[in-house]
Amino acid sequence: MSVERISNLKKKIVSDNIDGMVITHMDYVRYFTGFTGSSGLLVVMAKQAFFLTDFRYVDQARKEVRGAKVIIANGDPLVALKDQTRLVRKNMKIGIDEEHFTLAQNKRLQTSWPDVLIVHASSLLADLGWVKDKNEIENITQAVNLSDTAFERILPLIVPGVREREVAAELEYQMLMLGSEKPAFETIVASGYRSAMPHGIASKKKIRNGEFVTFDFGATVNGYVSDMTRTVVVGKANARQKKIYSLVLKAQKAGIRKIKAGVAGKSVDNACRSIITKAGYGKNFGHGTGHGIGYYVHVGPRVSHQSDDILKLNHVITVEPGIYISGWGGVRIEDDVVVTRTGGRVLNQTPKKLLEL
Repeated sequence: MSVERISNLKKKIVSDNIDGMVITHMDYVRYFTGFTGSSGLLVVMAKQAFFLTDFRYVDQARKEVRGAKVIIANGDPLVALKDQTRLVRKNMKIGIDEEHFTLAQNKRLQTSWPDVLIVHASSLLADLGWVKDKNEIENITQAVNLSDTAFERILPLIVPGVREREVAAELEYQMLMLGSEKPAFETIVASGYRSAMPHGIASKKKIRNGEFVTFDFGATVNGYVSDMTRTVVVGKANARQKKIYSLVLKAQKAGIRKIKAGVAGKSVDNACRSIITKAGYGKNFGHGTGHGIGYYVHVGPRVSHQSDDILKLNHVITVEPGIYISGWGGVRIEDDVVVTRTGGRVLNQTPKKLLEL
């Protein structure tokens, strides 16, 4: 798979009329080579590819990297590029992924290769990993299953007096014990008024009776991630909580029903958003309905009213509408969904009825 991915990038490099590309973002490096370490860079030229890392990863790189020749650098791989004279010649055009390439990295690259013209080439990676093959979908499915199981296991711990961070720690522990490599992203546990924060990272706040608690988390399997959200109530839900929850669930289900290959991402967003807006809560739904997932947690396509992306067969996307009322609380419900020719196949098995714990 790595060989095929690098081969496809070589074709893009040729068609874009550049001589090569330097990739430093480690998620991208892993996607192309299979390398799971934390330091290294990939140089892909029209006819060859090289992976540079340092002494710490000698054995790991030689075992994991596919499709590129492994070079062990003496120190910083970007600085060590100056020693790789066989890779460059004067007046070459080398692309970088400017969205992830820092100014400091750019300076080091220019110092190493002063006779090279550095150009922006993130467009070559624009649809990287959007469409999944069978193996990729299997990995995502396994990650989703781990998330579902871990969430079920931590439900008994969601009681008054426990801190959000304690629940988050147990949730991440359960995912690791079930086989996750790492959390897909920093786990969100937001209770009470904090549940109105779409990205309310777990805090030291104690969960109280009668509060909403929103969980947004994911597992990682062979580099592929899941991303799910559930909102529960500690104790009995009041009428307002039931109303808001039912509205978000109705919107989420409508979005899922809209999914199939050939449908615009904005159409899925509109299916969710129109329900929430009609009910008078449009201003309380301020983010997009979803995004693609895969080798990292945010890839295309975008499922947003601002998106021009079209859903394709074997995209895997999230559907996650929400309502957030400042000072009171909020609800978000999220599933991971495979796009098929006839509809959306929901991977999550965790029930979506309102849980009163």
